[in-house]
Amino acid sequence: MSKHIAPARIGEIATIVPAPDLAPAQAHAPTVVDRTFELPAALYAITVGAYLAFIALMAVTFGNPEAALPLVIIVVSIVAAFGVPAIWARMNPETASHSLGWYDFKRKGIQTLSGPLDAGSATVQVLVLPVLILGWGIAVAIIAATVR
Repeated sequence: MSKHIAPARIGEIATIVPAPDLAPAQAHAPTVVDRTFELPAALYAITVGAYLAFIALMAVTFGNPEAALPLVIIVVSIVAAFGVPAIWARMNPETASHSLGWYDFKRKGIQTLSGPLDAGSATVQVLVLPVLILGWGIAVAIIAATVR
């Protein structure tokens, strides 16, 4: 629960200390930046492919010229959602971090907040949603084809 304390009272009860003096070496020390999720790029490509395949399937199934602009906006959004982080991972300052290759991914797995995962489990976690969405799109397309 919060309680309002008047500024004059804060000066009476708070301990105010001066800001620490940072040495020039500490003030401008390079930081190690890891902007990757360490997953192989192929997993991202499969994810983008599944989302774009779903959009293409919906465009073909419900081919309405009035839906062209919204579908283009969705495709641009999907490409941007994966393209911007890909560019961000390669931007300056240069970093030694990089995504894992398939061999290292298969051999070491990946560390998550809930613990280490082997490559198969991590692949399933990453691809379950895109594959389910694509499967749902296929089911909708089949239903729409049988109703016509």
